[in-house]
Amino acid sequence: MNELNQILQQRRQKADELVELGTSLFVNDFKPTHRIQEVLRAGKDITGETPAASGPVSVAGRVVGLRNFGKAAFLHVQDETERLQVYVKRDLIGQEAYASFKKWDVGDIAGFTGPLFRTKTDELTIQATAVKLITKSFRTLPEKFHGLTDVETRYRQRYVDLIVNPEVRDTFRRRVEIIHLIREFLVNRHFMEVETPMMHPIAGGAVARPFRTYHNALGMDLYLRIAPELYLKRLLVGGFERIFEINRNFRNEGLSTRHNPEFTMLEFYQAYATFEDLMDLTEEMISWIALEVCGSMRITYQGQEVDLSPPWQRFTMDQALVAVAGLPVDLLQDQAKTRQLAIDKGIELDANAGHGKVKTSLFELLVEEKLINPTFVTAYPTEVSPLARRNEKNPEVTDRFELFITGREIANAFSELNDPADQRQRLEKQIAERGEDEEIPPELDEDFLRALEYGMPPAAGEGIGIDRLVMLLTDSPSIRDVILFPHLRPEK
Repeated sequence: MNELNQILQQRRQKADELVELGTSLFVNDFKPTHRIQEVLRAGKDITGETPAASGPVSVAGRVVGLRNFGKAAFLHVQDETERLQVYVKRDLIGQEAYASFKKWDVGDIAGFTGPLFRTKTDELTIQATAVKLITKSFRTLPEKFHGLTDVETRYRQRYVDLIVNPEVRDTFRRRVEIIHLIREFLVNRHFMEVETPMMHPIAGGAVARPFRTYHNALGMDLYLRIAPELYLKRLLVGGFERIFEINRNFRNEGLSTRHNPEFTMLEFYQAYATFEDLMDLTEEMISWIALEVCGSMRITYQGQEVDLSPPWQRFTMDQALVAVAGLPVDLLQDQAKTRQLAIDKGIELDANAGHGKVKTSLFELLVEEKLINPTFVTAYPTEVSPLARRNEKNPEVTDRFELFITGREIANAFSELNDPADQRQRLEKQIAERGEDEEIPPELDEDFLRALEYGMPPAAGEGIGIDRLVMLLTDSPSIRDVILFPHLRPEK
């Protein structure tokens, strides 16, 4: 018999013995009067080993530590907010209750009632006058649940990870706080939160491989949302001028420390604004959130110092290739030389890849990972920006930016294309370049083009990767550290 089965058998035996003693294993009638954090706060002024006369408190939570001394025991109970010590003595709770208590295990969920006092080591403690088993646990909690050898187990059994690692619980509390602050920031600037479909009849809004499903009643294929962009732009046509959606997107692509097939994005649009307006707004929003969450705009990410204080650095893509990658200006202006450099660097290029796509590939290879402090990169080639507005002075590039922090793309934004003829031409070119693809039919979103023909006001739109922003502000090395239940290969 392996160790796990032996433990399960021992705990089931204890459970049977508890039932014989008349103890219910799963009850739902215990009502705590306080959360543990409230008890700790209220008990700050309590001194001495004599129980306070202020009256008893009742708390409930999971037993995470237990030291039994025969006729008495000390344990720690943990709820969502904190952990607290409890002193259980046979003479105080009665012999029958104590006999049942002695068969409890670490991991059990229980309730405790009694006055507060401080031990000789000055630890605030409940002196239990009543104890109650609420839920029996059949599996042991690991003493240590961290380190490289346990990483996959932590992700797979997130429920255990959350029990034993307070820093993990703190990460997800911060995630909730960050999303709340995003909403507060945008709502205070008159943006309206909306919801758009998560199942699309046409895979669009971004270049990515979709997940496909089938709707029986309609008799049609549907695609899980790659991006909400085209529906949000329909709302601009409809007259909503400032909108945002915090949305789940799905892309049937690889797994890595930066990518999960299901991820969270903030996408927002503002009519009568340009991409430059959104640079200012983004700089203000992220630096303010960092100050609220981290207490400073100067943070550390995986040992690197990052200064989020405005103003942030701004480069065009060509300027970044010169200033960061050290490429000569005249080389970037020579299409043949630029292409040869990309080939020499091991970049695989399609035969029909134009000058803009080649430069973008060089930028991704030579520049991105070096952009540690916040950097806006603008003037992306039109060739790689099918939904962005062309720059009026130079139609070879678009009014677009991407924001990089710690070498990662955090945001992507542009002044939106609202010319239906230009949009149709670019979508047709995108489909032609994609070629034959059994999973993505070569289908234009005619309804979106029809919406543009009614007239969409000039606008700027942006997408911010919530997961990557949370990684940055919680110093988390992997996207799996900030997603409660990341996708994993099947368990062996």
